[in-house]
Amino acid sequence: MIKPWVFEFLPELGGPSVEPDPRDVASLFTRYLDLWARDETLGFEGIFFSEHHFGRSYSPSPNLLIAALAQRTKTLRLGVMGVVLPYYHPARVVEEIGLLDHLTGGRLEIGTAIGVPQELSRFNMTMAEARERNDEIVAVIDAALTDRIVSHNGKYFSFSNLRILPRPLQQPSPPRWTTVVSAESARRAARRRIKISTGFNSASVIKRIFDAYREAADAAGYHAGPECFALRRRVTLAPTTEQARLYAQAVTDRLKSFVAEDERLNTNVPDAPAPTGGFALSDDEFITGTPKDAAHNIIAQCRAVGAGHFLGVLNYCAPVDEVAQAHELFGREIIPLLRAA
Repeated sequence: MIKPWVFEFLPELGGPSVEPDPRDVASLFTRYLDLWARDETLGFEGIFFSEHHFGRSYSPSPNLLIAALAQRTKTLRLGVMGVVLPYYHPARVVEEIGLLDHLTGGRLEIGTAIGVPQELSRFNMTMAEARERNDEIVAVIDAALTDRIVSHNGKYFSFSNLRILPRPLQQPSPPRWTTVVSAESARRAARRRIKISTGFNSASVIKRIFDAYREAADAAGYHAGPECFALRRRVTLAPTTEQARLYAQAVTDRLKSFVAEDERLNTNVPDAPAPTGGFALSDDEFITGTPKDAAHNIIAQCRAVGAGHFLGVLNYCAPVDEVAQAHELFGREIIPLLRAA
């Protein structure tokens, strides 16, 4: 079985030179909350929200979206892929994990990430500092989910005898995830027994990343099955092949515009990866077509890399009516095939 998830960007209205009417933004939030509640009926396993800042999407605090959606749903798993740890104090991260796990009735998934260079640079933070902060905060999360009282003395944070409340409803911890783009980051996650998600690269490269995780898991004394891995892809759906191609061209145009802006902003980050470094946007990243064609591609890629979870970015940053149609097509026609695969 392949578990189907939505990987959600809540796209902004307008842009740097066009400020939308606040009433239109409020209406967009309502439409998306209705759409996500509908996803439960359609059979999605859950939703992973993304965290981004300073443009393109309304997702600076996705934990608030989880809290709102938790009141509208009963079975949908809810998480962030991932919370950008370098922005926060570790105690605050752990407090929100505990609170959200209770507000969701034990449906929380914990996902963490280092962040993207272009956004970190707006805080005058280098990637080197972000990695250090991430590692330090992860160590605190590990300790806080195990011990009732936590002390820490590190480069960026220092505290003694903190009792962080509330404890999560799921014990010993909600499921934990992290995003990776390299074999070494996969190995680190395996040593901590944290599940991983990745995309961008070709299926063959992702298989090597997942194999590195499996090898590290074997060395640590446990078997890493498909449940440990999530494949994330941009999926563009329509009732006909021709319509899907038109939608996909619009997705490509939006993505090219975003990448061009990212490359410009990268100049502000001394140690940011080059545009061709770290990962590449492989053709495998884009799954386009009718539901039947898309399902065949998704199943083939998940089998090739050994992933038990599929995270779909559906009709990336398209108008909400188009996105809603994609959710309906995915739910009615693709999910049954994934769950039977």
